[in-house]
Amino acid sequence: MYILLALIAACSLGIGLHYLMPRRDLRGVAVTPAITTAAAAAIYTIMQWSGVAESSPALWLASIGGGLVIAAGATFAISILRARHDAAARQALGI
Repeated sequence: MYILLALIAACSLGIGLHYLMPRRDLRGVAVTPAITTAAAAAIYTIMQWSGVAESSPALWLASIGGGLVIAAGATFAISILRARHDAAARQALGI
C-alpha cells in the first residue's frame, strides 16, 4: 500500500520536472510524469523484492529520485529526437 505514496510523490514531482525541462512544446504534458511514475514503480518493486523494508529511507530515495533521474534523461532525449525529426521534416518539405 505504501507504493501508492511513492507513486503519487513521483508523479507530482514529474509534473514539476516537465515544467522545469526545456522544449515543453515538443512533448506531451503527461510524458514526463508517466515516465517518472513507471520508473519509480519499477524501482520500488525491485527493491521490495530484494528485501528492502518499507521503512527504509533508501527505498523512498531510490524509487522517487531514480524515477526523476530516469525521467529527466528520457525527457531530454525525447525532446532532442523530436527537434531533429521536425527539422528533417521541414527540410524535406522545403519549409
